[in-house]
Amino acid sequence: MKQLENIIFEYEKYVLDFKFDAGTSRGILKKKETYLVKAYSKLFPQIVGYGEAGPLPKLSLDDISDFEEKLKVVCKELTQKNISLSKEKIFEIVQSHIPENLPSLRFAVETALLDLLHGGERMVFDTEFVRQRKPIPINGLIWMGDRGFMLEQIDKKLEEGYDCIKMKIGAIDFDQECELLGYIRSNYDQNTITLRVDANGAFAPSVALEKLKRLSQYDLHSIEQPIRQGQFEEMAALCADSPIPIALDEELIGIHSLVSKESLLNTIRPQYIILKPTLVGGFKSCDEWINLAESLGIGWWITSALESNIGLNAIAQYTATFDSEMPQGLGTGQLYSNNFESPLLIESGTLVYDQNTKWAI
Repeated sequence: MKQLENIIFEYEKYVLDFKFDAGTSRGILKKKETYLVKAYSKLFPQIVGYGEAGPLPKLSLDDISDFEEKLKVVCKELTQKNISLSKEKIFEIVQSHIPENLPSLRFAVETALLDLLHGGERMVFDTEFVRQRKPIPINGLIWMGDRGFMLEQIDKKLEEGYDCIKMKIGAIDFDQECELLGYIRSNYDQNTITLRVDANGAFAPSVALEKLKRLSQYDLHSIEQPIRQGQFEEMAALCADSPIPIALDEELIGIHSLVSKESLLNTIRPQYIILKPTLVGGFKSCDEWINLAESLGIGWWITSALESNIGLNAIAQYTATFDSEMPQGLGTGQLYSNNFESPLLIESGTLVYDQNTKWAI
């Protein structure tokens, strides 16, 4: 354990530019504001740990007008603390000094301090992913858009060697979305290509089961968040009756205490949960969700949430601490024209860390 009495916390704002208009259920994204949190010792200012706080517009709890002001206050308060650098102590100080309604900031500070603990070289967790280039299987994400745009993406992902495709649905005509899924299945069966869909809560509870039955003909691995979050009884009924395994995503946002997490999973009994550290409050919170899910026989995977390569790197390294062969949702690093150059590369549907490529930060 390293004891550092003079850790300085600072931040800088950065605006990420999308390479294309990214369609989501909450509108079109062209740019994304994010904040880089820096932690360094006054005695060794050249060794800097970086984290990223990037609330998702219209979704994150901390997508608030005064987020930057709250970030400034947290950085000032943490700078005045004596911090012991071990994973457990880092989690403790984050839980006790950063409000739970600032989940992306919890994630950022955890990451910055873990990076500092490992020498400020962007190593957040010491894993074979970093040291031995061990690949992490990921899904290829198909963004919402018109039929032609989505078909173009599907063909590109298949050419690039992905064997797991995730398609966002709920934006265009449902018949056209089914046609696109049928296009994939007409060429690749479920043993060749795993298909996931993400509805982002687009279905009304009254018609959700009917749509799930129709989607089941395409041999889907799972569907994320078929109805809007917060409808616990309706979601529980869907999970019990659906012919397609259901994964909770947005449903986990705002559920903080261990008791509340356990109650949610016991009530809804989903087949899977999807963990986004930026949205659920960092790695400590993810650990709690994973432990509870596994105790109840619920599957899980981890997904990035439009972070830059700083945040994506931390999430990928955290994911690599688990022995999971499930394709993860970590393919968002290629979205931006001005992302930070990093060792993160996508090769044949996997994410790898190439030690020969240096960080440009």
